[in-house]
Amino acid sequence: MLKIFKSFGGYVQIPKAENGCWINVVQPSQDEINRIQTEFNVPADIIQDILDVDERPRYEVDEDWSLIILRIPVESPSNGVPYYTVPLGIFRTENLTITLCSAPNEVLPVDKPALYRGQGLLVHDDLNFVIKLFLRSGSTYLRYLKQINQQTALIENELEKSIRNKELNKLLKMEKCLVFFITSLKANEIVLAKLRNALKKDITELNEDLLEDAIIENKQALEMSQIYSDIQSGMMDAFASVISNNLNVVMKQLASISIILMIPTLIASLYGMNVPNHLEDNPWAFFFVILISAFLALVGIIIFRKKDLF
Repeated sequence: MLKIFKSFGGYVQIPKAENGCWINVVQPSQDEINRIQTEFNVPADIIQDILDVDERPRYEVDEDWSLIILRIPVESPSNGVPYYTVPLGIFRTENLTITLCSAPNEVLPVDKPALYRGQGLLVHDDLNFVIKLFLRSGSTYLRYLKQINQQTALIENELEKSIRNKELNKLLKMEKCLVFFITSLKANEIVLAKLRNALKKDITELNEDLLEDAIIENKQALEMSQIYSDIQSGMMDAFASVISNNLNVVMKQLASISIILMIPTLIASLYGMNVPNHLEDNPWAFFFVILISAFLALVGIIIFRKKDLF
């Protein structure tokens, strides 16, 4: 989907590009990719790089344009893992700014494109717009991390009373999400550092403060991801042992039940043999066998209970 806005933040949508406009492209079709390449003069290799889900964040500057690629978090329950990251490209020229992403996201939501409506001011500074995208990305990371922590707590409660691997697999998916986040946040941190060094002389005081906030937000998200990842790694090892221990307890109980049930079976087998047993002519023989079997089984249960085996 391709939308053109008169200014940054998405207040007024216009049909054609003009000077100072912002073009937001999310999950583009082939026709939209061709339009970006021909009408807005975006090199084809740059478009391919941005749409590559494995592309690393970077900052490039040419004579006529500059390119910033950062990785942003995306929620996708049907993708195998609840959260992953994708590249977001920011292509800037003297006349326009293009943001391009291969997947719908909350950093630049295509259905609600206005980013700063609460401030009541239009954003005319493209650098200010870029820095605020980093800020939105960092806050989105932090929100998703809180959701991951909440889901992990629920999985932990299930694992405490489970002997299956289903919950452990869920925990593994959470761990994958954190690995994606850590890798992306580290790369974004490098891009932010390069951006600060490249713009050190020309940056305004407002943008400098915003850039520092973006760096702090990214660092906070990175530290939280690393902490959660360390906790989950230890938790997975611990709960793998818990699952194994639960299985051992179940097997011990089953073995105890088997031994208890073996006692009546043994008595019935002995008195069921086709040999004299001194009870073959007794009309109460069947009840005697049942009584003896029940008594010995009860004795076995008492012994097993005292030894904490049942």
